[in-house]
Amino acid sequence: MPCEGCMERDNVSTGATMEFLLLGFSELLCLRVLLFLIFLIAHLVTLAGNMIIFLAVLMESSRPPMLFFLCQLSAIELCYTLVIVPKALLSLAVVEGSTISFLGCAAQMHLFVTLGGAECFLLAAMSYDRYVAICQPLRYAAVMSEGLCRRLALLCGLAASTVALALTVAVFRLPFCQSHRINHFFCDVPAVLHLACTQSYSPELPLLAACVLLVLIPFLIILASYVCIAVALLHITSSVQKGKAFSTCISHLTITALHYGCATFIYIRPKSSYSPARDKVVSLVYTNITPLMYPLIYSLRNKEIRGILRKMLRRTKIAQVN
Repeated sequence: MPCEGCMERDNVSTGATMEFLLLGFSELLCLRVLLFLIFLIAHLVTLAGNMIIFLAVLMESSRPPMLFFLCQLSAIELCYTLVIVPKALLSLAVVEGSTISFLGCAAQMHLFVTLGGAECFLLAAMSYDRYVAICQPLRYAAVMSEGLCRRLALLCGLAASTVALALTVAVFRLPFCQSHRINHFFCDVPAVLHLACTQSYSPELPLLAACVLLVLIPFLIILASYVCIAVALLHITSSVQKGKAFSTCISHLTITALHYGCATFIYIRPKSSYSPARDKVVSLVYTNITPLMYPLIYSLRNKEIRGILRKMLRRTKIAQVN
């Protein structure tokens, strides 16, 4: 049954004529310049940090599984920030907000959900890597082969893209009301769902299904891996060995807590609790601050990354001397 006030549209005309207005931070006009500079600096530092780790690991001839996954994680974070941050900077530069086409909004949502879901699956693969390294150290090289790591990385991307496509299609098949003003700085799923002309909870079902597939299942894998790791550590008598084993998990646990904390807060909740102002603040954290922290966490906590970066600096100095 069509809803009152909804915009009538068909499959042919919608993508060509319909537009959304991203309001961004239009209510913070006095802080617009300051926010623009902060976001721009954070964006450039994030790109530089993840690019350095990505290139450093890529140039390394022998890459253990954890470094391979770190390379994938850096690539995801690079794409993640490029999909979201430029539009956010534009919304700060334009006082009235920035427009985005129907198809552009759908594409941004699909890419965003794909990259976020791929990161969830990748964190689950990394937890499995830590489980094998600590619980089955003698079989580690045989189990975590290069072929398995490549298949896991490919599976993470394909699974996330499939779920994201189904979610995006479900969201953009909904009837939208006359107001196409998205109170956000990008086409986030809750913000777009808020514009749907429906009073029932049925539009939230695809989001709930996507959360189960992209968030809950990887989280259960991570939880199971660390339960097994905790049980294995209880049987280790040496405090030095316990400390070494635990230190290899700290970086992964920190990033997992950041990623899943924000994802749970934003997506696993009813539509009635939607708060644009609060959501934008949390979105700022996981689209700007969290990707900025990832290279810092891994470069400071991971001994292999520090070694590769030192080697990279030595090569640069030698090249400059020559």
